Amino acid sequence: MNAAFDFLVPVADKVLAHCELLPTQALGRKISKHSTNNGLPKFDNASVALIGVRESRNAFEKKPEKLDVSAIRIQLYKLLFGNWNSSIIDIGDVEEGEAVEDTYFVVKEIVADLLKKNIVPIVLGATQDITYAVYRAFDGIKDRINLVAIDSRFDFGMDEELISSNSYMSKIITDKPNNLFNFTNIGYQSYYNAQEELDLMERLFFDAYRLGEITSDISSVEPLLRNAHAISMDVRAIRASEVGFSDNFSPNGFTGREICAIARYAGISEEVMVFGLYEMENANQSCQLMAQIIWYFIEGFNFRVKESPLDKNDDFTKYIVPTETEHLVYYKSLLTERWWVEVPSLLSEHNKINSPALLPCAEKDYLEACNQNIPERWFKAYKKGLN
Repeated sequence: MNAAFDFLVPVADKVLAHCELLPTQALGRKISKHSTNNGLPKFDNASVALIGVRESRNAFEKKPEKLDVSAIRIQLYKLLFGNWNSSIIDIGDVEEGEAVEDTYFVVKEIVADLLKKNIVPIVLGATQDITYAVYRAFDGIKDRINLVAIDSRFDFGMDEELISSNSYMSKIITDKPNNLFNFTNIGYQSYYNAQEELDLMERLFFDAYRLGEITSDISSVEPLLRNAHAISMDVRAIRASEVGFSDNFSPNGFTGREICAIARYAGISEEVMVFGLYEMENANQSCQLMAQIIWYFIEGFNFRVKESPLDKNDDFTKYIVPTETEHLVYYKSLLTERWWVEVPSLLSEHNKINSPALLPCAEKDYLEACNQNIPERWFKAYKKGLN
């Protein structure tokens, strides 16, 4: 066992006592928990691990109080177990280290160890800069990381600014080794983002989708999450009224229903290896919503289907769309009705014979291509492959 696990603080006794009063179908009775008496739960056969990170010293706006992970746990444990076959463990919390870098190191080591064990960590972090430590956990495990942020801001910050919850993306982009392949922002709000940041997203061929674009069709997030390896959700992307009217939240944002749908799509994505929730508030309504977001992620996780058009079986229909510049090749799964499009300039990781990579897409992208409109996402991926 990695020595970093020694820094984990067990789940609070008040939470364990609360679990004793729950019905047998409740999550709290089904999850194996890190306790003072019994130590860490067994990792064998575990599919999902909950971990709290109470580090907040690099918050852009100082936090008035510590994140109460116990309050979120109490709300989560009350919820009833779904028709699931996955085993869930709760390994407790990482408290603040002597320096912020110490906390990052412990988080990185723990997440890396879980990834090696094929366990998906659900990280409950006080501030979003923890995303940087989670991203570094992939070092030596996976080379090309697709990171998706559900966030009203891009979080690039200013060049001279040290890492904070508002500038962690700058650190991810510039730090070596640079394993970031693609970054997608879902739900940005224009008035929070400088034009220079939008220009940077364009230059780096990153993807960004405005709040209104997503909420007009919430199912459009599914293809955006399907190739993601790490998801970082800044819960300040949720509208204030949904979390109990906190000062740090905006009147505009995702509704509770929309954010839970996004969490379920994140869980369904078979590539997602870590899911992070950050910037939570200690209000009761906020804790309830966080619990439901986690529940929906686990629900999605249990309905994952491993499939790829590259497997060359009869479960896919292939469509070739001639356009003025390209012949676009689309695939539709007969099993899940999901769509993909080939990107010739990108080489697939699935095999070594230089076959094109597959970009997840939606049926509307195929229909657009039939009308001679090549989707912008395809262009960005194609250009990225040429660079």
